[in-house]
Amino acid sequence: MQLEGGRVRLEPLEQRHHDGLCEAVRDGNLWELAVTLVPRPGDVRGFIADAVAAREAGREVAYATVDLATGRIAGSTRLMMINTAHRRLEIGWTFLGRTWQRTGVNAEAKLLMLTHAFEDLGMNRVELLTDVRNSASRAAIARLGATQEGIMRQHMVMRDGHVRDTVVFALTRAEWPDAKRALRARLGAGHAG
Repeated sequence: MQLEGGRVRLEPLEQRHHDGLCEAVRDGNLWELAVTLVPRPGDVRGFIADAVAAREAGREVAYATVDLATGRIAGSTRLMMINTAHRRLEIGWTFLGRTWQRTGVNAEAKLLMLTHAFEDLGMNRVELLTDVRNSASRAAIARLGATQEGIMRQHMVMRDGHVRDTVVFALTRAEWPDAKRALRARLGAGHAG
């Protein structure tokens, strides 16, 4: 399902997004960031194929993040770890080319995804995880209104071999209305995020 706002459209990720997604990951050499997992340009085709297979299996929905002002692909994000029995999911694998960082594109994409999760899919909980070292991501997640719940120690092995501690944030159904109002107000005021 495609999600669209005033400045962003989230399109289910397909191979037709390959060239634009390669351009986005090259904008800032995102794959070189130690605190996140972004595919190298040569790995984008496989990244998309894996995302399509996960969507077809009902496990994840990966999106191409399209900047409506330019029509260019700004990056990617996804709904993942979808657990309908317990009505929870995770938003993750988010990355944006440097051009779109701190422009409001990420904040609106998250607003669209959170609205879809809570209001369309009926989720009770949405989690957002990040590397403990990624202060920019931690701040962006906190600005969404999510609560930091803890740190999973020695949680993941990163591409460079570093064993990552992962910070867990979450929003619950009860918190969503206030978080939604605050996020919409922030976007309406033109604040980046």
